[in-house]
Amino acid sequence: MTKENTSHQHAEAKRKRLIWILCVSGFCILSYVLGSWQTNTVPSSSSAVYKRMGCDETKTQTKLSSSSSSADNDDDNPSTSSSLSSSSSSEPVELDFESHHKLELKQKNQTIKYFEPCDMSLSEYTPCEDRERGRRFDRNMMKYRERHCPSKDELLYCLIPPPPNYKIPFKWPQSRDYAWYDNIPHKELSIEKAIQNWIQVEGERFRFPGGGTGFPRGADAYIDDISRLIPLTDGAVRTAIDTGCGVASFGAYLLKRDILAMSFAPRDTHEAQVQFALERGVPAIIGIMGSIRLPYPARAFDLAHCSRCLIPWFPNDGMYLTEVDRVLRPGGYWILSGPPINWKQHWKGWERSQEDLKQEQDSIENAARSLCWKKVTEKGDFLIWQKPINHIECKKLKRVHKSPPICTKAVQPDSAWYKELESCVTPLPEAKGPDEFSGGALEDWPDRAFAVPPRIIQGTIPEINAEKFREDNEVWKERVAYYKQIMPELSRGRFRNIMDMNAYLGGFAAAIVKYPSWVMNVVPVDAEKQTLGVIYERGFIGTYQDWCEGFSTYPRTYDLIHAGGLFSIYENRCDVTLILLEMDRILRPEGTVVFRDTVEMLTKIQSITNGMKWTSRIMDHEKGPFIPEKILLAVKSYWTGPSS
Repeated sequence: MTKENTSHQHAEAKRKRLIWILCVSGFCILSYVLGSWQTNTVPSSSSAVYKRMGCDETKTQTKLSSSSSSADNDDDNPSTSSSLSSSSSSEPVELDFESHHKLELKQKNQTIKYFEPCDMSLSEYTPCEDRERGRRFDRNMMKYRERHCPSKDELLYCLIPPPPNYKIPFKWPQSRDYAWYDNIPHKELSIEKAIQNWIQVEGERFRFPGGGTGFPRGADAYIDDISRLIPLTDGAVRTAIDTGCGVASFGAYLLKRDILAMSFAPRDTHEAQVQFALERGVPAIIGIMGSIRLPYPARAFDLAHCSRCLIPWFPNDGMYLTEVDRVLRPGGYWILSGPPINWKQHWKGWERSQEDLKQEQDSIENAARSLCWKKVTEKGDFLIWQKPINHIECKKLKRVHKSPPICTKAVQPDSAWYKELESCVTPLPEAKGPDEFSGGALEDWPDRAFAVPPRIIQGTIPEINAEKFREDNEVWKERVAYYKQIMPELSRGRFRNIMDMNAYLGGFAAAIVKYPSWVMNVVPVDAEKQTLGVIYERGFIGTYQDWCEGFSTYPRTYDLIHAGGLFSIYENRCDVTLILLEMDRILRPEGTVVFRDTVEMLTKIQSITNGMKWTSRIMDHEKGPFIPEKILLAVKSYWTGPSS
């Protein structure tokens, strides 16, 4: 009996010990799960983000500094109050953006270096299109207006100041028609182009009636005239290039037809015309047809347009027209309006002789024929040509008409960064038959955005196939879903002008294609894979860029900048600080930047941006805290230069 009691007591003791161990283990596991959930749960709203940072939401919204004009601004610009608070405070807001991940960092505490504002005379500074520097260069072929970047002793380590009373731009689509005068204080165009309806001053606002030198009835009616001659609304034409764009009204009204135009014009031909275009929320870039190739890949655009663009098309063996041919897609259209087209009706108003105008048009048509282009129509004020879909017949023609010749295979069609123009026709990829599109046929828009691009199908991009393309689309679908939670304004039109500094396959642009935004997809010339041609085949636009140099745009022209893995490319090539200062130059006040990189690199970036009037926070990857890549979300503070 005693033995039975003893064994029973031992069993009871073991049972209690086991229960105690299980209870303690369960408690530990529950505590860990709850702690992980509380730390890593993605905030469901912007207020949750602000609470997580330890500050009140109402204090985080930076405002206009002039309280005396805030009521008027809200009446004139309802879009401003919808995305930002309606009142202003000139005092900077302190935010707790410190990382709370308790990460082990190799960096020691660093003293913040604060960057001073530049002189107000540099408020519209464009580093590589500086007028004074340009005067040192040859005027032949407009070389003095091409990119000429500052030398090391000319680099600026200061913040480009916004003009006094700078206001947050109107939201799209209101911005197409209106802009604040204080943001671009130039009345020259409203006077010089008054009768052409480029731009008008109405109190403290500019109004863009949609007119232009070549379309006195307005850009909308002008495009309707074109659509009666060639198809513009069936999705076959998606990307366009507008040479000599003015304030980009042509590109602005193409957008309503789902056509995305890259509009470009040189700096200072008409004061701030590209700046006006970007302020309107229309894609544009500073550029010129000079002695080097345009910074776009071959076969990029469905349509090229010139309306009184003043480009000499036929001299130098039609070299500028051969460059249009390079960037024009097989089967693409070239539209020319203005002098000398329809000279029989307009020659008196143009103050040129009939003989001179006829000779010019004949020379242009001869240059177009030498490229094997087909004349589609000449009606009214329009002359329209079409590029062949392949070069099978063109090669036969070139045996007879050898000027300009077809370029040798050694000429890389997609190479365009500081590449000199050549007087030869860029060869198209081989076609098996006369009805086959060289390089592959494209889907119509909008299917084009997610169809596998021909360059990938044909294996011209190393190590990228259809499967990896689709995987990249899924990655960006997940990323944008996460971005919408940490930046709810992304899908609401707060960010109109967006730049992806390292665009890869254009996945970011594709993932937000339904948002009221457009993306400048930038492919660094130092990137391992040159994919800009793929981006254009998807129906998006972009450019090549060396980020050790300034970008060809005016200050304060982008609302959101995305920089994924960019600094790991450039950290050993040039000063990271200069890239960040360039980002500050082109970012609008209260604009946002998303960095993606290693913790070490993001910490280095944050230590610099802390001295640039930015607030920022390091956040986990969308897949959770165990992914080495992290996200740095930064916001540029609102501030302006002093009044003179």
